[in-house]
Amino acid sequence: MSDSSSAFMKLREDEREIRKTLIMEAALKLFETKLFHEIGMREIAKEAGVSAATIYRYFPSRDDLFIEALIQDVNNIEKRLEQDLAEGHTSIEDLAVAVVDYLIDNEATFQMMCHFMIRGGINPRVMNKFNAVQIYFLNMYDEILKKAGVAENAKYFTHAFFASLTGVVMTFRNFPSKNKEEKRKHMHSLALLIMQDGMTLDSLRKSTSQSKGAQ
Repeated sequence: MSDSSSAFMKLREDEREIRKTLIMEAALKLFETKLFHEIGMREIAKEAGVSAATIYRYFPSRDDLFIEALIQDVNNIEKRLEQDLAEGHTSIEDLAVAVVDYLIDNEATFQMMCHFMIRGGINPRVMNKFNAVQIYFLNMYDEILKKAGVAENAKYFTHAFFASLTGVVMTFRNFPSKNKEEKRKHMHSLALLIMQDGMTLDSLRKSTSQSKGAQ
């Protein structure tokens, strides 16, 4: 292949990636004003400035589009958590608050996660992608917990804490009789309580196990 042909192919590929990014950004922008299930492919295409036929050339379905956007966002979560660690926010409590804040402040990410975790009938190919994203995220969380001092049973804590923190945000994000900041503080308090109780329960479990072993 000639240099000019290679350059042309690269330009085509760059253009394709730019268009895909624009479509994903348009979908995420719509999340700011609409619920997940209210957003259709035609509406996303209109927001992105492309035709409906064009959007299907890049994403066979809405779920394909959203899983690609979620993959992109996991990279952002990883960078944010790494930055927190670099700034000295290395305790488990800091990590809990950071995860809750990210889920509160990134509505699109939270809605997409809930969609793939709860909804049935999703294309197995797309679901396999989500499972891979979920495993990658949990493994990333494992490593951060280890850096925060949880050397033993990091995976056990990761699964328990992440499920609990997601549940806290899901339960109280639209809780009545609280303004936005009060709800955030309430969710922080619950997250910290879960972390502290989790560590206490693990200590009790270890003590009980050691006592039985000594008998």
